[in-house]
Amino acid sequence: MKSYTRTANTFQHIKSKLTYNSVWRWHFYAGIFCIPFAIWLSITGGIYLFKPQIESWIDRDYDNLVVIGQLATPKQQVDVALATVPGSVLNAYEMPTSETSAVRILVGKDKQLQRVYVHPQTLEILNSVPEDERLMQLIFHLHGDLLAGDKGSYLVELAASWMVVLIITGLYLWWPRNATGLAGIVYPRLTAGKRTFWRDIHSVTGLWVAFFVLFLIISGLPWAKSWGSMLKVVRQSTQTTVVKQDWTTGRSSELAERQASNTPAANSTGHEGHNMASPTTVSDYTILNHIVPLIAAQDLAYPVLISPPNKKGANWSARSDSQNRPLRVNLKLDTSTGEIIERKDFSQRPLLDRIIGTGVAAHEGQLFGWFNQALGVLTALGVFLLGVSSVILWWGRRNPGTLGAPKAINRPPLPAYLGLVIVVLGTLLPLLGISLIIILLIEFTILSRLSATRSFLGIGR
Repeated sequence: MKSYTRTANTFQHIKSKLTYNSVWRWHFYAGIFCIPFAIWLSITGGIYLFKPQIESWIDRDYDNLVVIGQLATPKQQVDVALATVPGSVLNAYEMPTSETSAVRILVGKDKQLQRVYVHPQTLEILNSVPEDERLMQLIFHLHGDLLAGDKGSYLVELAASWMVVLIITGLYLWWPRNATGLAGIVYPRLTAGKRTFWRDIHSVTGLWVAFFVLFLIISGLPWAKSWGSMLKVVRQSTQTTVVKQDWTTGRSSELAERQASNTPAANSTGHEGHNMASPTTVSDYTILNHIVPLIAAQDLAYPVLISPPNKKGANWSARSDSQNRPLRVNLKLDTSTGEIIERKDFSQRPLLDRIIGTGVAAHEGQLFGWFNQALGVLTALGVFLLGVSSVILWWGRRNPGTLGAPKAINRPPLPAYLGLVIVVLGTLLPLLGISLIIILLIEFTILSRLSATRSFLGIGR
């Protein structure tokens, strides 16, 4: 009986060791692909957390102007802004934060958007800059699509999907098996030698930031081209009417929405067939003189944007575009009088939109003030430290002429629970599932015939 028990325990130990080795190899290969992206996203994401402060600092010269006398009317301000870009239309009038602030007016032409800074009294053009060339807009796209449009969005989404694998396998490897204390588990051993130091830094940091990184990945996926487009289909299938989402899915979606906003309504010429245009057409912005003070009295969270209709029969609109999305409000304004005819607060939006909006606000560090930003910075630093420590560990154990993957002991049967995890992840993260299939096909059809390549990659037979 003792012999049988000892044999069973030995078999279980070998099986556990084989599984551990297999998971370790998954973790390694996922890391080789993900770490450059993780470091890049932690840097760009960490910068974007401070968008309000950075933009306020950049625009500081435009928010402390000398204003003496009566202000120009909003229509006059819009007219001079439109003159800077011939053939453009009003995209949005941004409410100034004070009487000494320059008026920011967005004018558009096709897919282009220009931000024009207008002195509220003298109508002097203080600055004019393409929206896509503003620093934080560049950081936004460096973070979300690597400035490569939809292709970059697909690549970032693929990396984010594999980061989920990296986190799950990392937690499996971290799980204490024969530990006698908390050292090396919840806090690092700083004086136990160089290798132990970096291993503990890597594993302990991973433990503390794992949940937050998973949250950032999940809350960022709605912006991705592939996953976000599928979510859009699911989202709309739960609605009885078309409800416009207030986030874009990839660069092409953003540009399409911009072009639609920059397209004048059919009535803009003043005539349509034999029918006269409505009392206020989209080329006549006089109604702004009434709308602006009306919206100012609503005390909406800044920035507040007022936009004209871009299709026949539509209304003027005003909205809070606050990064703290639960503060957002959308107003529909009567085309003839400018009066508010409909108000929709964040709480009135579909449940899924509220969940996503709250997640995005936290993702961008704007949901609960400075603490949200601090939490985001600590998470970004943690991801950066994970990346650096993993490279140090990898380089230290790597044999010359090889990639440095953990040596394959065998090809053990995949435990049922790990197989289930892979199937679930591959279903919820389609780019992960597709890439897994491609990797397996490449391994069994090409790499199996290239012994030198298999040796370099550390792929066992």
